[in-house]
Amino acid sequence: MKLSTLVGSIAVGFVPGAIAAPPNGFDTKDLSLEVARRALPNAPNGYTPTNVSCPASRPSVRSAAKLSTNETSWLETRRTKSLTAMKDFFGHVNVSDFDVTSYLDKHSSNSSNLPNIGIAVSGGGYRAMLNGAGAIKAFDSRTENATTSGHLGGLLQSSTYVAGLSGGSWLVGSIYINNFTTISALQESSDVWALSNSIIEGPDTGGLQILDSASYYKDLADWVDDKKDAGFNTSITDIWGRALAFQMFNASNGGLAYTWSSIAETTEFQDGNYPMPLVVADGRNPGELVVGSNSTVYEFNPWEFGSFDPTIFGFAPLEYIGSRFVNGEIPSGDSCVRGFDSAGFVIGTSSTLFNQFLLQINTTSLPSFVKNVFNDILFDIDQANDDIAAYDPNPFYHYNNDSSPYAKQKVLDVVDGGEDLQNIPLHPLIQPERAVDVIFAVDSSADTTYSWPNGTSLVATYERSLNSSGIGNGTAFPSVPDQNTFVNLGLNTRPTFFGCDSSNLTGPAPIVVYIPNYPYSSFSNVSTFDLSYEDTQRDNIILNGYEVATMANSTRDGNWTACVGCAILSRSFERTKTTLPDICTQCFTNYCWNGTLNSTTPNAFEPVTLMDNSDSKASAIVPTVLSTAAAVSVALFTLV
Repeated sequence: MKLSTLVGSIAVGFVPGAIAAPPNGFDTKDLSLEVARRALPNAPNGYTPTNVSCPASRPSVRSAAKLSTNETSWLETRRTKSLTAMKDFFGHVNVSDFDVTSYLDKHSSNSSNLPNIGIAVSGGGYRAMLNGAGAIKAFDSRTENATTSGHLGGLLQSSTYVAGLSGGSWLVGSIYINNFTTISALQESSDVWALSNSIIEGPDTGGLQILDSASYYKDLADWVDDKKDAGFNTSITDIWGRALAFQMFNASNGGLAYTWSSIAETTEFQDGNYPMPLVVADGRNPGELVVGSNSTVYEFNPWEFGSFDPTIFGFAPLEYIGSRFVNGEIPSGDSCVRGFDSAGFVIGTSSTLFNQFLLQINTTSLPSFVKNVFNDILFDIDQANDDIAAYDPNPFYHYNNDSSPYAKQKVLDVVDGGEDLQNIPLHPLIQPERAVDVIFAVDSSADTTYSWPNGTSLVATYERSLNSSGIGNGTAFPSVPDQNTFVNLGLNTRPTFFGCDSSNLTGPAPIVVYIPNYPYSSFSNVSTFDLSYEDTQRDNIILNGYEVATMANSTRDGNWTACVGCAILSRSFERTKTTLPDICTQCFTNYCWNGTLNSTTPNAFEPVTLMDNSDSKASAIVPTVLSTAAAVSVALFTLV
């Protein structure tokens, strides 16, 4: 039965997708208030993948032995822009009396000597999206006051890569599909990040919510029906990705025809004006439990979908992944397919865990007739694998037959990027080919009883790099302690640097600047499965994330921005044999993990806010009584 026939009678008289279309382009009167569209609505038939003529040079899967020619060419353009931004950044971020601008100019003729920066935003639902948004807001030179003393504005513009996973991918998608917009504009817009209506209810279009929800589900059903009728397997992730798009993309019908690969077609991206976006997901064989030691980590970049891991070791052209590839080629008699890489489907793929949101519909206040309709939709789509995204056909079918466990699968199962516990998307940024020097790892994971991070993601990535089976494929990662040590030493209460001494590493690896979620002015440890947020709570979490990234505008440590500068420059200093400035030596003493361990079982981690904010307790998930150990921890690890 077609999904649309299940819901058609409910929405009679209502216009499918009745979401107000935004104006085209920017409002030149007030750029800060408009979230414009830069990614292109270039899918040939909306959400439905469609046969098209293949280009003269037929698409094919390439080996992951090196970066794509698209990426290497783009990097040459981007590095000119990031160098300019980096000099601006060090105009207000002083590394004591060291003249960073002159240093960068001196080495500008050899880009491999210059710093190469990556930013990674973890998963964790809306908590991760909003806390990560606070960090990105702090790193963005366009944010008001972000380029003043004690702030970090310009770090985003100086970066080469920005990676997101699960909830972090929602943030990356919101920024890049909406004109590489600012976080401030996303907050001010009435068309995106309107989270007071849960994703289960759907958008508030100004009518009766019950009827709005019915029309919303009719639209979702219609679009997935069309994809299924075109001969493609569908899963709950198709519904989930379409629903996400309504919250994240400022376009009618949730950006129905917007694709991830269209980012590469935009002038601003081609001109290297902003970092490359990366979205991370995991691979899973049918019936397999994903763990760090056996996971295949996929990335979506603007040109490609694939993995550096030996289980795939290949990349397919993203624009054409709905095509039937066999041994890396599209058979000569076959057409190409475009439109499979819907932007909503990509970020939905990275967050399939949150398909559970949809499965919880029976616990909501929606009327029973809407629940019945949606339960029928879910039953019709998928009865078994409720946490997968179906990539049909598998672009790696019969590719690397001798080494790939996925080569004989006609449909590729892709799942939430955090299922292997690597909840920070570090994998694409530690590939030696990308030569990233420093990763700012924003961690909003819910590792502890009260939904704070404890370093689990870093531990998982480190352990994977040591795996004797070869899944790490030669990648190196700095040593990190166990989770108990993270808590006992307070490494989850403030930023910590890992990998400061490259001589201790087994291969080329970046410094990781670990930035864990922590309560400055707001208890930002909201549940991963909280579905709705009033604007005040949303904005409080974003503000707290800004404070976490800047250490309260450097009031917690007056040298914090200088220390960030030292982390950025450290690997470059090593390559150019430049003596480390004294301030950097001091910074590394204060922030680099020195190998100390304390693996005893800690008490429950129950931090208190560092700054007074009368509204902050609105989002708290903490007990009424705070432990003495927690108070002592805060006192010990608050840098002044």
